[in-house]
Amino acid sequence: MTTSNYTGVSHTVFHLLGIPGLEKKHMWISIPFFISYVSALLGNSLLIFIILTKPSLHEPMYLFLCMLAGADIVLSTCTVPQALAIFWFHAGEISLDCCIAQLFFTHSTFISESGILLVMALDRYIAICYPLRYRTILTQALIGKIGVAIFLRSYGIMSPIIFLLKRLTFCKSDILPNTACKHIVLAHVSCDDIRVNIWYGFFVLMSTVILDVVLIFVSYVLILRAVFHIPSRDARHKALNTCGSHVCVIILFYGPGIFTTLIQRFGRHISPHIHVLVADICILAPPMLNPIIYGIKTKQIRDQVVHLLFTKQK
Repeated sequence: MTTSNYTGVSHTVFHLLGIPGLEKKHMWISIPFFISYVSALLGNSLLIFIILTKPSLHEPMYLFLCMLAGADIVLSTCTVPQALAIFWFHAGEISLDCCIAQLFFTHSTFISESGILLVMALDRYIAICYPLRYRTILTQALIGKIGVAIFLRSYGIMSPIIFLLKRLTFCKSDILPNTACKHIVLAHVSCDDIRVNIWYGFFVLMSTVILDVVLIFVSYVLILRAVFHIPSRDARHKALNTCGSHVCVIILFYGPGIFTTLIQRFGRHISPHIHVLVADICILAPPMLNPIIYGIKTKQIRDQVVHLLFTKQK
């Protein structure tokens, strides 16, 4: 790529448009954004509070769920307040450094959530296939180390993105047609060669999210194999029931992401606002719905929520 058609001046301040083509409807669009963000904050904060304050929930499954709830709060907070500022106050101006910081934490947290879902699948595998050794294998010390490893993997693999973006000259445009900064969206307004950014982004996707999906699939194949060897029908049903919430969350997390990837790859004639809205659903839906799914389908959490919210009112 050459810079002959551009000024050569590298922009250091950008303007986020929000949802391109729907600027006049931003105020209405802000309503589901606001509701989902408040719901995510309240639901995940309540989930974390209940798990940390109830010793009976200090088990591996719930500690991993606590990590997931924390990641949901971070993921929502990285993007939704910025979108609401655009919708309500037309405050889409963002500096290059803030833009890079936002996309770094957004992508890193997304990778963290994928890693947490993977270890939750492994947790279910150990609980069902090795029930007598479950608590001796997944000790609190090991869970802490797993949490650190997930954090280091996600933030470590995203760190080169900072340097790959800082080396670019952003002279094409200072307009970003999105509600938040994204790696490729920002790279595309550069007038330099961004093939390294594209290939590294592909490497990150394959070595984290795609690898996690494959390992989760393998885990559930082994789980189903073990479950169908259980002679008791009731025991089989109970074992499968413990995986229900996790399967719902997996579908909710990866489903929109896969759909977004397919639209970006094959939907070249689809309106830009559809691309942005579908990508936003990936950020909005899981943090809002995860606490609801676990609250409804997990009896221990449901009982604690009812006790906390209603018992004290008597």
